[in-house]
Amino acid sequence: MLSREAIEKMFVDAGALLEGHFLLTSGRHSNRYMQCAQVLQYPAYTEALSRILADRFRNDGVDVVVGPAMGGIIVAYEVARQLGVRGIFCERENGVMTLRRGFSIQPGERILVVEDVITTGGSVMEVMEVTKARGGEVVGVAVLVDRSGGKVDLGLRTEAALVMEIDSWEADSCPLCREGTLPITKPGSRK
Repeated sequence: MLSREAIEKMFVDAGALLEGHFLLTSGRHSNRYMQCAQVLQYPAYTEALSRILADRFRNDGVDVVVGPAMGGIIVAYEVARQLGVRGIFCERENGVMTLRRGFSIQPGERILVVEDVITTGGSVMEVMEVTKARGGEVVGVAVLVDRSGGKVDLGLRTEAALVMEIDSWEADSCPLCREGTLPITKPGSRK
């Protein structure tokens, strides 16, 4: 079992924790950003972090691991590989999260939803709705990083390899905007 310090060191060593002024997918602003793609480019880190998540759900009868594109694709694959089940992903089509590419969920299948990082849990909730609409039973959520400090309530068991409290603000109350010294950037996959 990896210590919190060892897990955090993986993210730091990979250059995944960024400092600046960021516009998050949720619309909120933050002075720190977790770019999990930086840690996921290293197979050894990906395997170790995904093992933490897979081990926490190993006895839950998971049939399918589902993640949202983009951040959840690699995590879904590796957690599914370690559990010996299918790994698929949802993606947006015309702004709506959906299953494409011939992926399916059968009624009664037990689903583990995974994501790289959550702030508000919005993308995870969308994936949960997609799976439930197809008759899947969501048994839990597993994320590499919970940047809410454990405050996000998704209504079911949620496990994170790393829990961090990273400040974020609504745009109209962002202290970085008021200071006006750092330009805002939109990292990640959705512009």
